Amino acid sequence: MFVSFEGLDGCGKTTQARLLAEALAADGVDVISTREPGGTPLGEEIRRLVLHGDHVAPWAEAALYTAARAQHVAEVIRPALGRGATVVCDRYLDSSVAYQGGGRRLGVDAVLELNLAAVEGLLPDLTVLVEIDPETAAGRVGDRRDRIEQDLGALWTRVDETYRELAARFPGRYVVVDGRRSIADLAAEIRERVR
Repeated sequence: MFVSFEGLDGCGKTTQARLLAEALAADGVDVISTREPGGTPLGEEIRRLVLHGDHVAPWAEAALYTAARAQHVAEVIRPALGRGATVVCDRYLDSSVAYQGGGRRLGVDAVLELNLAAVEGLLPDLTVLVEIDPETAAGRVGDRRDRIEQDLGALWTRVDETYRELAARFPGRYVVVDGRRSIADLAAEIRERVR
């Protein structure tokens, strides 16, 4: 099974992805826990460039994330799925669709098509959207912001709207959970949905 976690920065998705992977491993499941951007040496270098470097043009940003994702799928995700492991990924292509397609206004369908081509159509079996409003997200992130997180306001509102659009567009794949709930309650709900 391939499970991805999505949501605004500060929503709690990283914590929930880790807790799900730990719970599955405790149940004896062969589980790979990974993240995007990152997950491979190339992906980690792209992560550093995009999140902590100088200005990156919107299409360059989208292309770099897509390149990192293509490598991640080829090197980590497909091999793990091929051997029967469960993959839990903190962000996947929906992040690019939300942040670059919606947030940067490059077009939801254009960024989705670019990413689907790069990953040869591989989509998660389940995408958990940890939903919180942009104001709460900004408060949780605080002052420890990378280049993307610094662009609050209208961008984050557009990202939030795009995530909601994706959840409505792909109801068979998306599970939407309330990120304002306690960590333990949220983890229990997600485990139940995955099972």
